[in-house]
Amino acid sequence: MGELNFKAVNVKSLAKNFGKVKQGGGGSGGGVAALGGLSFEVDRGEIFGVIGPDGAGKTTLFRILTTLLLPDSGEARVMGFDTVKDYREIRKIAGYMPGRFSLYQDLTVEENLKIFATLFNTTIEENYHLIRDIYEHLEPFKKRRAGALSGGMKQKLALSCALIHKPEVLFLDEPTTGIDPVSRKELWEMLRRLKKQGITIIVSTPYMDEASLCDRIALMQDGKFLRCDTPSAIIASFGKNLFSVKGDKMGAMLEGLRRVEGVSSCFAFGNSHHITAEKDNGTKSSLTVTSLKAHLESAGFTDVEVTEAEPTVEDCFMELLSK
Repeated sequence: MGELNFKAVNVKSLAKNFGKVKQGGGGSGGGVAALGGLSFEVDRGEIFGVIGPDGAGKTTLFRILTTLLLPDSGEARVMGFDTVKDYREIRKIAGYMPGRFSLYQDLTVEENLKIFATLFNTTIEENYHLIRDIYEHLEPFKKRRAGALSGGMKQKLALSCALIHKPEVLFLDEPTTGIDPVSRKELWEMLRRLKKQGITIIVSTPYMDEASLCDRIALMQDGKFLRCDTPSAIIASFGKNLFSVKGDKMGAMLEGLRRVEGVSSCFAFGNSHHITAEKDNGTKSSLTVTSLKAHLESAGFTDVEVTEAEPTVEDCFMELLSK
């Protein structure tokens, strides 16, 4: 039975290691810790984002939470149910959209949806209100085979199949990877509407700009959470001065900036470089827009532009990595 006063997800010291099998017997001969003792909670009815690059451990975490993988240690509960002991209950109340398209490619859109509805002893008509906004995009193609759909349409079909049994918690593993900007925007609009219907949504993404669309986020790297909070709180905690730099020979400039006294870190950020500098007396750094520009021009760089910048979640992620 689930607990009465439960969170949507409750994780304590969750660990998973993918090790090499020793010769001549079982057991682990080393390997990589995919999850390094994670502990966190997700409130019911929120959109919780797990933000991190490929290999951070996002998919391993999702597979454990959806009962497809056993942890080595620790405990995880979904809507009060234990992911190991109560896996049957969790599969009834959770929807899962894996990162790789995994529906029946030789079946049509309509056939795929009917199969998933039947598996959960329901019908398309019964829960059509949940998928109406999504399925309206798919309906003109309902007789088309799933394998012949575009990337964005495949994601909409996968989301529809994950929702057709009216789950209480929806797990989406990198749902916007590889789809066009318009489809990304549409999908996030759909997620906000689903949240209003009381569904808890846990979504992973490598795109830092999607962090602001979540209620809370966890920044993940090497199987651990570097920080877990609201996007605004994470940005507010950024403790250094930040500069944006552009100019000619951006590759050479990146290396040159890293050698400038007072520069804490420097990394490529779109069509510019972001520079962090320690604050003197907790306010300003010894580096200024003027001094940085003068240094670069004296080093032979031209068309130099230096401006003060407001930190983003990506800047915070890079700063946490440097620590």
